[in-house]
Amino acid sequence: MSKNGLDALLRPEDSILVLIDHQPFQFATLHSHEPTMVINNVVGLAKSAKVFGVPTVLTTVLEERGGYIIKELQDLFPEQKPINRTFINTWEDARVTEIVRTSGRKQLILAALYTEICLAMPAIHALADGYDVFIVTDASGGVSAEAHDMAVRRMVAAGCVPITWMAVMSEWQRDHARPTGEGIARVVAENGGGASVALAWELQLLATHAHA
Repeated sequence: MSKNGLDALLRPEDSILVLIDHQPFQFATLHSHEPTMVINNVVGLAKSAKVFGVPTVLTTVLEERGGYIIKELQDLFPEQKPINRTFINTWEDARVTEIVRTSGRKQLILAALYTEICLAMPAIHALADGYDVFIVTDASGGVSAEAHDMAVRRMVAAGCVPITWMAVMSEWQRDHARPTGEGIARVVAENGGGASVALAWELQLLATHAHA
């Protein structure tokens, strides 16, 4: 994996996104982040993937006990039934790895609950299979701030790249002239936090000037 230069940045045509275990049980015991922020961020990440046509795999663990994937994600992919695993390590489930392998894409983007377990295991495992692994830290979370932090450090030491969801979206866009600009503007407006406020103000100014 190139660590610098243009090749080190994300490209939509080379990316595949796997979202792991964003389920009620995991959110109930999430203490590294405010749960509503992780929900917002993973939904923003998933919406961005749809804008750029990046394949997205949804997966759960023991959903009959831990609950179905959150409605906000399922609603984005109504046709997709999340892969329900018994493996704690997603990368040991052949149904998941087969989808990733047959896509031919080598930039593997992961977000999961919990960071220290369901993100760390597949992230480290996939590195050995030759993937460039990007871990979306603000769309993931752990049972404590320490657990999340130690897991991120461990994955970085192994060779994973930590990144946030808006950085993923921005690297996919790369150029404001790209036709996906309108799509990501909608995502920012809905999930961008402070950026959504700034965007609303900018659009208001542009509308004012257009009518001046």
